[in-house]
Amino acid sequence: MAIPADSLSPSAGGAPISATARPGFRRVLAGGMAGAVLEWYDFAIYGVLAATVLGPLFFPGDNRIAQLLLALATQGLGFVARPLGGIVFGHLGDKFGRKPMLFVTFTMLGTATALIGLLPTYHQIGIWATILLVLLRLVQGFALGGEFGAAVLMVSEYGEPRRRGFWASWPQAGAPMGTILATLVVTFITAVFPGDAFDQWGWRVAFLFALPLLIVGAWIRSRVEESPVFRAAQQQATRRAATAERSSVIAALSRPRAVLHGLGMRLGENVAFYIYTVFVIAYATTSFHYDRGDVVTAVTFASLAQFIGMITGGHWSDLVGRKTAMLVPSVILVVWAPTFFWLVRLESLPALWIGVCVGAFFHGMLAGAEASWITELFPTRYRYAGSSLVFQGSSIIAGAPAPFIAVWLIDRFGVGTVVGYLVITMLVTIVAVATSWETKGADLDKIE
Repeated sequence: MAIPADSLSPSAGGAPISATARPGFRRVLAGGMAGAVLEWYDFAIYGVLAATVLGPLFFPGDNRIAQLLLALATQGLGFVARPLGGIVFGHLGDKFGRKPMLFVTFTMLGTATALIGLLPTYHQIGIWATILLVLLRLVQGFALGGEFGAAVLMVSEYGEPRRRGFWASWPQAGAPMGTILATLVVTFITAVFPGDAFDQWGWRVAFLFALPLLIVGAWIRSRVEESPVFRAAQQQATRRAATAERSSVIAALSRPRAVLHGLGMRLGENVAFYIYTVFVIAYATTSFHYDRGDVVTAVTFASLAQFIGMITGGHWSDLVGRKTAMLVPSVILVVWAPTFFWLVRLESLPALWIGVCVGAFFHGMLAGAEASWITELFPTRYRYAGSSLVFQGSSIIAGAPAPFIAVWLIDRFGVGTVVGYLVITMLVTIVAVATSWETKGADLDKIE
């Protein structure tokens, strides 16, 4: 259904259209959530299993810490490919549209995850098992690099300006929902296939579960229409051909202030996410006497708290502005870092629950406000490329190495260094947000 360009923007003379009144918005929101849940299910399921069973299955050796580090390092390889995916799909998405990129990346991601569930182990085919695992992780990362930015952009560009923070937080909230789904699936499979049965082949079911998610999500996304903001911008760019010639990636990098602020903001936020959802599983089960199932259950409920925090943070940012909504939880996370590790060291399950749930909630508040802020940093012509550079570029410097660095620091220097690592990265986030500009109410119809 065509939407007249002059009806999309208040600046164009028309009244703002309610998000729920725009044709196709509900499908866009459902499609964004479906993709976000699948993509983070894929990454979360690997993170959970890397911290438990994948090390011995795909990496040789008798040293448990070494196997864990190698498995987590392989998880990090998926992040290495994410910026490349963000660059490629960001450029294509700014040139040809958000919708085709959503479908392609979603299909690649789900297929690669299901194939991991079919891989032979190291004991069956030797080093080829490790190589194939690495290749599939790279495909996952490449696809995710283009997927996440597009999902947030579509919802942001469809959503009404006064509630953009709230609507944009929903695709962002796909991360904890994917984590919840991953931990629930692992918990269920562990109960159905206890002990050696889970370690030998039950874990494969968790990866193969991506197939039904892929089918449902692909059907939803096939019915989503292109962003009206992008269509209007494309029409104007066609009339000004010179504007369309330049790569959107180059355009975003030529004005680096927005990219640098976004990367700085994402540093602490990314590290906090992986400390509270991935690292804690390895830390609590290898350094203390926590049961694996108990820790996974705690992370599941922490992810629920994170989901609530994201929606709350997105809504709050519409009321008080993006900067305030990000600074408050950032400061709280600095204070909470030493408290979290002290609670884990008590070897008390209720204390563990408090530690991860509180940390995850305030991380969620930070990330919920972040989604709309990042999309508002960039004009339409290179919004996909710019936001993907921020979302995925931070994965190399923050998300990818976070669990690996934390495990290595604990093993070599003790828990105090991990507390310092979390605090320092969060301070970088605070500085990046404090020195940025307020974007609440930004006009997303602006091309340049």
